[in-house]
Amino acid sequence: MNWMFYIVAAITLIATVRVITHPNVVYALLYFVVSLLSVALIFYMIGAPFVAALEVIIYAGAILVLFLFVIMMLNFREEHETHWLRKRIWAGPGVLCAALLAVTIAFIAQGPMVSGFYRTIEPSEVGNALFGPYLIAVQLAALLLLSGLVGSSHLRRHERGSLLRKPEGGDSQ
Repeated sequence: MNWMFYIVAAITLIATVRVITHPNVVYALLYFVVSLLSVALIFYMIGAPFVAALEVIIYAGAILVLFLFVIMMLNFREEHETHWLRKRIWAGPGVLCAALLAVTIAFIAQGPMVSGFYRTIEPSEVGNALFGPYLIAVQLAALLLLSGLVGSSHLRRHERGSLLRKPEGGDSQ
């Protein structure tokens, strides 16, 4: 299991560095998805399958919202729609995902993990914790995401640069 962990950790580091250093936002977002998938696999490998599933479900949803924000804020046109169809854009993330798939298959083929240290956490326990002592934090996070969505929708309605135009009738200073 050690060699598998190190391979997944290396994939995580490579993908995360590509997210930070890549100048093209589309490439960076694809590497971000690979990075999140590899972190989910690390959670699965250490015996937290529920947390791994939450990682994929929650962050996959968050990535979709991030795509929505980027499309709304950058005002993509039709010429950018064919950009996704190029093979070159999928090469790096595809290779990293193939390596993750190979490690996942090898890890599952090993058989069940035996560990007396960990206990299974049920989804009801997570729900009770989120909507119990952490209720205000969950509601604040929801309001923050909602305000970001409303703000990006408002900014999208205006043409680029229209917010920076001076009012008609000269300078008001």
